[in-house]
Amino acid sequence: MNRDRAWLFTHGNETLDSGTQQLFEEIIARRSRREPLQYITGRQEFWGLDFFVAPGVLIPRPETELIVETAIKTARTAAGPLAIIDLCTGSGCIAVSLAREIKNSRIFATDSSSQALDIARENARKQEVSNQVRFLEGDLFEPLDELDLRGKTDIITANPPYIEAGDLPGLQPEVRDYEPEMALIAGPEGTEIQQRILEQAPEYLKKQSVLVMEMGMGQSEKLKRLAAATGAYIGIEILKDLAGIDRVIVAHKK
Repeated sequence: MNRDRAWLFTHGNETLDSGTQQLFEEIIARRSRREPLQYITGRQEFWGLDFFVAPGVLIPRPETELIVETAIKTARTAAGPLAIIDLCTGSGCIAVSLAREIKNSRIFATDSSSQALDIARENARKQEVSNQVRFLEGDLFEPLDELDLRGKTDIITANPPYIEAGDLPGLQPEVRDYEPEMALIAGPEGTEIQQRILEQAPEYLKKQSVLVMEMGMGQSEKLKRLAAATGAYIGIEILKDLAGIDRVIVAHKK
């Protein structure tokens, strides 16, 4: 109906026209098949902003805001214009939120899905940060090969796939049957993509700059070992989300 909740409260006795009623029934039927509400409405709030989402892109989660919060804190201690890389950008929720909050930043966001990048570009336009964020298609750092970012990047953020392939059947139907598998499943171990990021990020980071990356439950100890094995980081922090679950690894480059 394109009406807000307040209008519905004050017009509760009005009768729906047949077209609106049919649309409502179709939407209820879609939700009863466990299609995510966000795909039905095309919207999801993240970091206080309204993002467009659609099938083919991962739905932003509240716990991912911890990446944004951590990156902003890091940016406050940096001087001058900042170069930020956002890997596996998906809907662009992290890159766009950072662009809104860190005005002196230039953000390079990559994803291997052209469909996701189309949605991310739309969100950048919607939030009026298209001039700050450049979206590139390809696998992790590969699209950045031609750019002069090696050793010059202040912050790298990433919310990569981190679910084990064997766990897919046990996921909620909303996730398993509707969200893109390529944005969920990392491989048999669940840490394959995170390991690649930990190994490749130091090439792009400045000295004492940081990688801020999301993780799944129970992965923190393994990721700390993988980060230490690179020999490229001087400090590794694990941050918990509001549920008390290890959610983000912060790796500081030497």
